[in-house]
Amino acid sequence: MPRKPEYDREALIAQARDVFWRQGWAGTSLKDLERELKLNPGSFYAAFGSKDALYALALERYTQDGIARLTALADNLGPKAALMAQPKRVIEDALAPTKACMLAKTYAELQAKDHDLAQRAAAYLDQMKACFANLFRRAQAAGEIRPGHDPDRLAARYQSDLLGLRLSAERSDVDARAIAADIAADIDRL
Repeated sequence: MPRKPEYDREALIAQARDVFWRQGWAGTSLKDLERELKLNPGSFYAAFGSKDALYALALERYTQDGIARLTALADNLGPKAALMAQPKRVIEDALAPTKACMLAKTYAELQAKDHDLAQRAAAYLDQMKACFANLFRRAQAAGEIRPGHDPDRLAARYQSDLLGLRLSAERSDVDARAIAADIAADIDRL
């Protein structure tokens, strides 16, 4: 009878997500993962199969967590207020290993290599954009945003603004809080 693993798989995926998010795909070695996750090579391969397989799980987890947090925020504050609050939240998240978006970092790093993980990151970026579009639709249905706006176009612009904001938040010479406030003010005027 096979032994039951002595680790929490979901906790390890979350831990690996943070390592990959901070260091990127190329910057994270198997030894880094084994050390951070406290797994020997055999246990690592038994649990995840490969670095790429674990990275794929980490990307999925990053996306699911982001959508869940934003959806919960919208359920609590309303869709427009959540969209306005999100820019400040992402740059002030003290638990995030870095401010830049893991999906965008992955796509930028691996797209030129035609790596499968770049395509996964692009698909997850599309899922995030669909979440934003849904919130813009909900805000329109609630009368919080004028009906003349295209929710899909608003979502594409919003995602672009957030990605730029998150990258800008990595720089010490940029006032990311002021940019976050500008993004929120733009939404408030819709």
